[in-house]
Amino acid sequence: MKEITIEELLTIKKPIIIDIRSPIEFKDGAIPGAINVPLFSDDERQVIGTIYKHEGPAVAKWKAMEIVSPKIPVLLQTIKKYVSKETELIIHCWRGGMRSKAVVTFLEFAGIYSWRLLGGYKAYRHYILEQLPTMLPNKAIVLHGLTGVGKTEVLKYLKVKGYPILDLEEMAGHRGSIFGTIGLGEGHNQKTFDSLLFKGLVEIKGAEYFLVEAESKRIGKAVQSEELMAKRMHGININLHTPIEQRVKLLVSEYVLPYKEEPWYFEKISDGIEKVLRRVKDIEIKKMLEQTLADRNYPDMIRILLEHYYDPRYDHARQEYEGEFFEIFAEDPVDAAEKIAAKLDELLLQPNSILNNQF
Repeated sequence: MKEITIEELLTIKKPIIIDIRSPIEFKDGAIPGAINVPLFSDDERQVIGTIYKHEGPAVAKWKAMEIVSPKIPVLLQTIKKYVSKETELIIHCWRGGMRSKAVVTFLEFAGIYSWRLLGGYKAYRHYILEQLPTMLPNKAIVLHGLTGVGKTEVLKYLKVKGYPILDLEEMAGHRGSIFGTIGLGEGHNQKTFDSLLFKGLVEIKGAEYFLVEAESKRIGKAVQSEELMAKRMHGININLHTPIEQRVKLLVSEYVLPYKEEPWYFEKISDGIEKVLRRVKDIEIKKMLEQTLADRNYPDMIRILLEHYYDPRYDHARQEYEGEFFEIFAEDPVDAAEKIAAKLDELLLQPNSILNNQF
């Protein structure tokens, strides 16, 4: 049986990773890009676990064999669809135990050769947690700006241009406003965030700096590490300014127009507004927000939120950062990305560049 370590796996270009754990295990945390082909359903796994606990391993193994045996042809056919001559097939379970051994054996009998990942997902999780603190580039370039200036869009434009980017909101599956997970699903847990951060850091390996959006320590369900927070708090800061009309337009186009007819949308926005109303002391502002919500007048609601809720909170958040600030004034995210790229190039060309020498 061919076996492969986590370190060896990470050297393979675009491996086909088959995660045979149950759906609930896969949802809790997975290697990015892995495909879930469960050997047992959630209920079947629970049954086997209960038997193991009360009747012992021998009875549990027999029950597992009874459950798996009828599934083997379909299981192999499913995995076979992903087989490629151009790359390697990797099979893993929770800790590289009986489930992955059995599936690799079934595949070998069928003439399909694969690798069993030693230690399974547990080893992968342990490995990335050890590596993450050591992988951050020397300097952070932190992108600041009021809600709606398009920081995420700017990062995406800069990534296309080849700049080293870490999009923490995308990794967390959450945005830092009442729009939360709109368009992003349920939000990612800590395990998924860590895995995506590891993947992102591998992609920018060798960079002297990285660009990142200013965020609070907690982003949705995920929490940033102390090492990442320290890099950001002592980094170089770029503060982005755009007209409020453009900010409202961007937020409407991104968070309202694509989703406003969905049955869940109004309820989700209502929940967000309810949380805001608990913190707003001005009675008139509360009434205005409640009225725009009742009318489903999302553009006016967004403008009120910007002017009377998010913008006043911004200066306090900015004071937490110790590094130098550069101000960028732009009409839209494309203009902002061009001006930020020019500023970064200017900093890099300086004889005593703060990006290259001042760490």
